[in-house]
Amino acid sequence: MRFKKVLVTLVLILAFLFSLSGAAFATGGESEALGYRLPLWSVLPFVGMLLSIAIIPLVNGHWWEKNQGKVSAFWIIVFLIPFFFVYGGSETLAQLLHSVVLDYIPFIVLLFGLFAVAGGIILRGSLRGTPQTNLVMLAIGTVIASWVGTTGAAMLLIRPVLRANQWRKHRKHIVVFFIFLVCNIGGSLTPIGDPPLFLGFLRGVPFFWTMNLFIPMAFNAVILLAIYYFMDRYYYKKELALNPEGPALGEGEKNEPLRIDGLHNLLFLVMIVGSVILSGTLAKNPAFIDQATGALKGLHLYTHQGHAIVMPYTNLIQITIILLAAFLSLKTTTKAIREDNKFTWAPIQEVAKLFIGIFITMIPALAILNARGAELGLTDPGHFFWATGALSSFLDNAPTCLVFMTTAASLGAAEGVVTTVGTIAPEMLMAVSAGAVFMGANTYIGNAPNFMVRSIAEENGIPMPSFFGYMGWALVFLIPLFIIDTVLFF
Repeated sequence: MRFKKVLVTLVLILAFLFSLSGAAFATGGESEALGYRLPLWSVLPFVGMLLSIAIIPLVNGHWWEKNQGKVSAFWIIVFLIPFFFVYGGSETLAQLLHSVVLDYIPFIVLLFGLFAVAGGIILRGSLRGTPQTNLVMLAIGTVIASWVGTTGAAMLLIRPVLRANQWRKHRKHIVVFFIFLVCNIGGSLTPIGDPPLFLGFLRGVPFFWTMNLFIPMAFNAVILLAIYYFMDRYYYKKELALNPEGPALGEGEKNEPLRIDGLHNLLFLVMIVGSVILSGTLAKNPAFIDQATGALKGLHLYTHQGHAIVMPYTNLIQITIILLAAFLSLKTTTKAIREDNKFTWAPIQEVAKLFIGIFITMIPALAILNARGAELGLTDPGHFFWATGALSSFLDNAPTCLVFMTTAASLGAAEGVVTTVGTIAPEMLMAVSAGAVFMGANTYIGNAPNFMVRSIAEENGIPMPSFFGYMGWALVFLIPLFIIDTVLFF
């Protein structure tokens, strides 16, 4: 009861502050961009959402596991109530439709599809968690991430990595570097790899242009893999001294040859990746473009201040194919494979609950950034690399990338990459793209696969770092590397 009173009191206080600030700052007309009318205090629910993810598991992990959805709903209400009273029902509905229907649903459907399909593929046999074996698996994941997406690569490989190392005591570092490499940096070479690059592709960036990031990506990957290898070798020797037969324990003790069961799920994975490519290709086809407005054709959801909110047919096609692939995977994969894979729905459920709160409460942050991004005084690639990366660590990196692409285009480059938001100097576009992808590794929420991998690891008994603890790993291993990136490439 006391806790409920605290929650109600906090809601009232934040709603009151939000309303006062909204009334004070909303001096412009309704035609003025929302980002100019919103107060800076309107990001408080989003900050509260992030702090809840970071702090509550440390205070009461058991309560957190059972109440993640309630916490997410709480911060959504804290944001929506004052927003509704200050900016009206029409603006509220428009923002909700855009955030939930146009952004969150395609996002979570893609994650769901990849999670369901990858969970039906199992690598059996004597896969032993030696430093060499782990290095090879992380390297493979880094390489394929650009071609099947960071989520696809992570979901395919995280379970084999965990099974190979189940005998070991020190496994936390393996998962952390897996997140660094497979869930983020590896996805920087094609629009399939990471959502911000796909958004750039939809805005006119050529499909293979992002291969220009190969040298920075390879540089980062080699350094991180080298650091990982020596760290893993240190722990491995330490563990082997205490348990000489360690590598032979578990599934690999009979020295069975490696084989893959559920291999037919690769077809469904191809369907999902193909749906993303198809969606981007159709988005540039005149048949799917309204010639009068230049917008994509689709299902009309709502009209706000003369602007139609439309669910593009391209999105509907992509969602349909992904759900079909997931359905076929669930129907055609034996129960034994998923059980042996220790497959449960808990990781995707956790992501769904928390990210709906993140997507909705970050509406003010993205609106303010979109309206005022050009006021940040960014003039060179290093500025764009760090500004894009810092915000992508906490906000959705796809719209953040688009904001800074638009800001870079406003600099008026005479020649460069021609996009629908303007011509962008190549060095600026590289900095924005790299910042959005690389620095998604800085926090658990920087990229959705980070959260999913952490959840799967914890399900398998690995005590992962807390939210701030993980940021400490990033501060030690990633930030110095990104500083070197700035000197060498940006």
